[in-house]
Amino acid sequence: MKGPILVAFIIIIVLVAIWDAIWKLIAMWKCGRNNQLAWYICLAIFNTAGILPIIYIMCFQKPNVPAPPQIPAAH
Repeated sequence: MKGPILVAFIIIIVLVAIWDAIWKLIAMWKCGRNNQLAWYICLAIFNTAGILPIIYIMCFQKPNVPAPPQIPAAH
């Protein structure tokens, strides 16, 4: 590979790496906050171009439970 093909290949690889890093960081932060160690380890080990982190975020993360409403104190 020479010339423009090599440049295009390098640009594609860099873009995929950035895409994967963003999704991986988001998913690892969420599973770390939810104490899901197995998911955290899988996300840290496997490079799947963003596919595994997206699957985790969409399907397997624990739902956010809203805090109960605060009742104002009567004076």
